[in-house]
Amino acid sequence: MTDPFDSFDIDNPELPKSIKKRAMQSGGYPYEDKLDKAIYEAQMYELQKQLVLLQAHLAASGERVMIVFEGRDAAGKGGTIKTYLENLNPRYNIIAALPKPNSRESSQWYFQRYVDWMPAAGETVLFDRSWYNRAGVERVMDFATSEQVEHFLEEAPEFEKRITRDGIHFFKFWLSIGREMQLKRFHDRRHDPLKVWKLSPIDLEALSKWNAYSTARDEMLRRTDSTHAPWTVIRANDKRRGRINVIQHVLHHLPFAGQDKAAIGEIDPNITLKAEDFLQLHKMD
Repeated sequence: MTDPFDSFDIDNPELPKSIKKRAMQSGGYPYEDKLDKAIYEAQMYELQKQLVLLQAHLAASGERVMIVFEGRDAAGKGGTIKTYLENLNPRYNIIAALPKPNSRESSQWYFQRYVDWMPAAGETVLFDRSWYNRAGVERVMDFATSEQVEHFLEEAPEFEKRITRDGIHFFKFWLSIGREMQLKRFHDRRHDPLKVWKLSPIDLEALSKWNAYSTARDEMLRRTDSTHAPWTVIRANDKRRGRINVIQHVLHHLPFAGQDKAAIGEIDPNITLKAEDFLQLHKMD
């Protein structure tokens, strides 16, 4: 069957009207429009005040936090991390965005290079992609063998059990976007001189591998969702709602002095889903 998106020309400065029209509600997204900017800014101000209080609590208690952000290319991982950290001390809030492994790292235990980025007392480490590269891009692009992928899917829950048993507060977010939204964001990057650097050859190759990524995502969520390290899926066609719900989820799950549940607000069940619920609603999207 011919893929209706095969004719999409990212180099054409004119985004097709059909893609632009369907982008926000692609993938079954439940809202027609972005969250109002004034409402977003007011909510985010309250959330970031709570993050500052959480930071003080972590510094005093020595507790450690790890947050993994995964998702398709252009899902908004970097922007969500930037928003989370906007008013926090970079000395204690660290971004881990590891490049392609070098020849030495490629010969090590797969998880080894990530261990060096585990948080020390009082720190929060936010992973902009993680060891889950093996279950996603490495699988789809044939950078890993099927045996390596299978071994990873078996070993990842055990690796994460060691993290949580050591007392680290551990969060895993999958940011989900629809196909038309991904195309729109890729197109925006391609034609914005300030954002074109975000568009890599791997991103462009991914345009024709939507279904392969969906298959990889679904198996990854099924096999690595666990009671000790569950996945939280954030529907992220609207970046504003997505960022709010990520921060709300973390703040609701970490008790700290000065925590204000009313200021944090209610998590939107239309945006934040458990992995099993997402898989039931969004198979192969």
